[in-house]
This record gives sequence, C-alpha cells and structure tokens, in this order.
Amino acid sequence: MVVRRRNPLRSVGFLVLILIIVIFSLFPFVQMLSTSLKYPRDWGNPSLIPERINTSAYKELLGIGLPEPDLNAIPESVRNLLEESDLSDEQRQQILARYVDTGDIFPFPRYFRNSVVLSGIAALLSVSVAIFGAYSFSRLEYRGRGYVQRGVLLVYMFGGILLLIPLYKVAVGIGLLSTPTGTFVALLVVYMVQTLPVSLYMLGNYFRTIPFSIEEAALIDGLDRLQTIRRIIIPLSTGAIATVYIYSFMIAWNEYLFASVFLKSFQEIYTLPLGLRALFTSKNAIWDRIMSASMLTSVPVIVMFMAVQKRLVGGLSAGGVKE
Repeated sequence: MVVRRRNPLRSVGFLVLILIIVIFSLFPFVQMLSTSLKYPRDWGNPSLIPERINTSAYKELLGIGLPEPDLNAIPESVRNLLEESDLSDEQRQQILARYVDTGDIFPFPRYFRNSVVLSGIAALLSVSVAIFGAYSFSRLEYRGRGYVQRGVLLVYMFGGILLLIPLYKVAVGIGLLSTPTGTFVALLVVYMVQTLPVSLYMLGNYFRTIPFSIEEAALIDGLDRLQTIRRIIIPLSTGAIATVYIYSFMIAWNEYLFASVFLKSFQEIYTLPLGLRALFTSKNAIWDRIMSASMLTSVPVIVMFMAVQKRLVGGLSAGGVKE
C-alpha cells in the first residue's frame, strides 16, 4: 500500500480558497452591521469599524425611547382632564399616546410579528403535510406513486411570476382577498405551494434511509401506521424535519413577490420585506435605519439555524439495527 504525502501547497491553497469564500459571504453582513452603527457623518467613511457607536436606529425600531407627546397639540380640555380627573397611569398614557407624532416611526415590531406568525405557520403546515406525504412515497406501494412523486416537483419548472396571476385570480374569485384574515390565509396557501414539493422530496429521501426492519418490529408489536410515524419515523428524523422547517421558514420569511400583490390593500399585515421596501422608498429612508431593520430581519433565521445546527446531520438511525 502506497501512502501519499500531503502536499503543503495544496493544503494552504485550499485553506485560502475557503477563507476567500467565507469573507465573500460574510462581508455584506459586516458592512450592513457597520453602517447600522454609524452616525450620519461617518457614512462616507470606508472603515468597517465605526468611530462612535450609534444605537439610536435600533432603539427606534424596537420601540425603546419613543418620542414624547407634543404638549402644544393637546387641547386645553384634555390637559385639564389629565390634571383633575382620577385616571390611572395606564389610562393617562393611552390618552397621551394619541398626541405622539408617529410620522417618522417605522412600525418594525408589527411587521416583525406579522412575518414571524405567517412564516412560522406556513412552515409548520408545510412540514406537517410533507411528513405524511413523504412517508407514503417512501413506504407505501400504490398505482401512480412514481408519477405523483415526480409530478410534485413540476411546480419548480414555472417561475413565481407565472403563478402569481392565476393564484391571485383564484383568491379573488373565492373572496379571500376582501379581508385581512382571508388575505393571510391565501398567502399561507401560496407559501405551502412553494415549499411543499421540495419538503416532500427531502423528507422522502431521508425516510428511505431509515431501516424498514425498525418499522416491521413496531408493526409486529401492534402499532398502526400513524403510531409508527409518530413514535418511530418522527423521532428518528428530527434533524431532517428541522432542516425542512428552516428551509420553509426562510422561503416564507424572505418572500416578496406574492406578498407585495396579496397584501397591498392591508398595510397592517405587511411583512418585513414589504416594510423594508416601504421604508426605503419613504421620506424616512435613512441608511442607519434601513441597515438596522435589515440586520434585525436576518436575526430569526440565524438564531434558528444556530439553535438546531447540531441536529442538522444524517445517520440518526445508524446502529439501530443490523441488516
């Protein structure tokens, strides 16, 4: 047996290549963070390290240190009411909040909440349906299974812009887009259509790596199919399921095309991509505010990935049985 020596130049070249790729990938985020922490006078400074840290944009977006009410705009009758009546502090604050100038405030918490709810529910529904569909593809025998399995991926042969008008007309035709709740439901269905095919494909391939003898033992012990999925398949596939959930969440979280059309009539349920667009084109388009909002928008996906990265590995069922 011939043992080859490792070429030092090749190892160094490989490490340099990896370093270049990492720097190229992380530089936009570093630049975004740097700009969000700079004062306006430092925006032209090419240095990535701010001379002085400016967190005012983050405080504004997170609702920390909101502006004080304009006392000149409060009618005298209301001032007298606040001074003479026995109102609680909460009631007093609610009255004063009506006279706060919110023209320059970007409603980041509301858009953030809308995106979290919409993306989280869409990803959960997609993964829940994909678990049962992928199990049928990998374990059950029925006529046309191969055609159905390959057919679900056909949706990716068509760009989103081609599906936009038909899906919008269907949603309008059944009256979903006349209310915020209906619009929310319509967008959920659209996001499921976008993420379900690849979820089925990924989970189906993973389920095939689980030895069937484990399921046979469970069936012999008296479990039915649903119990087998719940007690055997899902525990052995937590890594794959987490991966699919994050993938579906990221698609819904970053989606702009369908949201810009479906949500155009209801600003109160705007998602973050729409909110950032509105901020960028408004009179309040200040770079530190835009970059701060962009950084906060990327936080949930980063946190989710870091939280489950240890589970994003295959082979959880390895060693369960010997074939």
